[in-house]
Amino acid sequence: MPAWTLEQVAQHNTSKSCWVIIQNNVYDVTEFLPEHPGGPKIILKYAGRDATAAYEPIHPPDALEKNLPLSKHLGPISAQATQILTSSQQNKRKTKDEQRVEEVAGRKPPLQRILSLRDIEVVARRTLSSKAKAYYTSAADDEIAYDENARAFARFFFNARVMRPVARCDPSTHILGFKSSIPVFVSGAALAKLGHPDGKYSTKYYAAQITAHSGEANITKGAAQTGIIQMVSSNASLSYSSIMEAAAPKQTVFFQLYKHRKDSIAEERIREVDRLGYKAIFLTVDAIVAGNRERDIRNPWEAEDEEKGSPTYWSEAEAPQEVDGMGTAGALIANDDRDMTWEKTIPWLRSVTKLPIVIKGIQCVEDAVLAAEAGVDGILLSNHGGRQLEYSMPPLEVLYKLRQQHPEVFHKLEVYIDGGVYRGTDVVKALCLGAKAVGLGRSFLYAQSVYGVVGVVKLVQILRREIITAMRLLGAASVDDLCPGMVERVDWQPRLPAKL
Repeated sequence: MPAWTLEQVAQHNTSKSCWVIIQNNVYDVTEFLPEHPGGPKIILKYAGRDATAAYEPIHPPDALEKNLPLSKHLGPISAQATQILTSSQQNKRKTKDEQRVEEVAGRKPPLQRILSLRDIEVVARRTLSSKAKAYYTSAADDEIAYDENARAFARFFFNARVMRPVARCDPSTHILGFKSSIPVFVSGAALAKLGHPDGKYSTKYYAAQITAHSGEANITKGAAQTGIIQMVSSNASLSYSSIMEAAAPKQTVFFQLYKHRKDSIAEERIREVDRLGYKAIFLTVDAIVAGNRERDIRNPWEAEDEEKGSPTYWSEAEAPQEVDGMGTAGALIANDDRDMTWEKTIPWLRSVTKLPIVIKGIQCVEDAVLAAEAGVDGILLSNHGGRQLEYSMPPLEVLYKLRQQHPEVFHKLEVYIDGGVYRGTDVVKALCLGAKAVGLGRSFLYAQSVYGVVGVVKLVQILRREIITAMRLLGAASVDDLCPGMVERVDWQPRLPAKL
C-alpha cells in the first residue's frame, strides 16, 4: 500500500473524487457522500485535506471501520506529509474561542465549593467551547418545553410525615433488577467528548483523574465509583467497546438505541452491544427527526463573526435560501427509522435480543398504556430534555397523570422519568408518584466536561446527600416508604429562582 503525499491527496477535492485525511490515513469517501448523515457539504469542505480536527470530537474511533469498506481505506500518508501536518497543527493560530477556553480553564472553583447541580452548570457554561455549549444547552424553538420540565417540579409539594425512625436511611434501589446506590441513572446523551476532548485544558490537580479515552469514559468511571448505572447513547463519541473497556468488572451499563431505518444495520448494532455486555436496550422513539434547536444551528455563524471581529450583514444580492436546520443534532439522527410502530418494531426488537427493553420518549398516558400492552420491561417518560417537540408535556406531569388515570401500569413495568431534574427533592417527588428511578443527561455532560471523572463523582455525591436529606425530612427510611400521599400538586405558583 503506497504512502500518499499531500499533493496526491489534494487532487481529490471534488464530489466526483473526494479523499480526506484522518489521523494521518487517507480515505476515499466519494461514494459515502450521499449517505453521510450530516450531508455531503461538510465532508466536501475538507475534500483533499486533513479533516482530523473536525472529525474526532464528534465521531467514535471505529466509525470509519463500520461505515466505510476496507477498499476505501487507502493507507497512510508519507512521513514527510505527517511531519508537515504535525508542524502545521502545532503552529496553527488558536481561534478566539480556543483562547477563551484556555484562559478560563484554570479558574474553575474547587470541587469542595460546588454545592449543587446548578453550580456545576454555571461553571460549564463559562468554560465549555462555544460548539459544545451550543449543542449541550440547545432546546427546541423558544425553549419553553425545556423551561417547563424544571418548573413542573415546583408545582408539587410534600406532605411530610414526622415521628418516623429515619436514622438509618437507605436511598438504594434496583433498576431492571440491577443495583443502584441511588435512584438516579445517567440518561443517554451524545457527544460527551465534545465537552471534554482530552486533558490538555485540565489543571494539574485534576490531570491524574483524566482518562486517556475521556468523554463518555469519564462518566463510566464516575458511575463505577459511585455505584450508579450509565446509559450509553448510540451517538456516543467513543466506541461502544472502548466505553466497556473503561467500565469496572461487572459494572452495569445500559444502551440507548436510535434505531436505524435499515433493520440489518440496527440489528448489527444491537448484537454488538449485547456481545459487549450491555444489560438493557432503551429504544428512543421521540427523536425520529431533529427538533428545531436554534442555538445549535446558529453557533457556526456566531463563531465565524467572533473570529473575524465583526458581524455579517445582509446584501441585496443575497437570494433567500432555506436553512438546512440540521445543526450537530440533525446529522446524528438523519438515518433513523421514522416508521416505527408498536405492532412491528417491538416484536422485531424482541426477535433480535433477549435483553430487557425500555421505551425511551413516552410523552402521554395513552402511549404508556400501549407500551404496557406491548409487554416491554419499562418506559422512560421523557421529552428529550425539551430538545424535540416544543410544548411537549413535562415528564413529571405525565407521570402524575399516569398515576391518576392508570395506576395499574406501574405494576406491569418499571417507570422512569428524565428532564428538568436539578435537586434531590425532584428525584424524591418522582419516586413518590411511582417512578422507579430518575435519569439525568445534561448534568453529567457538564460535570465530566469541566472536572472529568471527579466531577461525575461529585455530582452523585450531591444528589445522594440531597436525596437522603429529603427522605429523612419526609419520613421515609427507604425508597419503598415513598408513596403518592407524600406529594400534592398545587394550583398556585411559588416564587422561582432566576434562570441561569
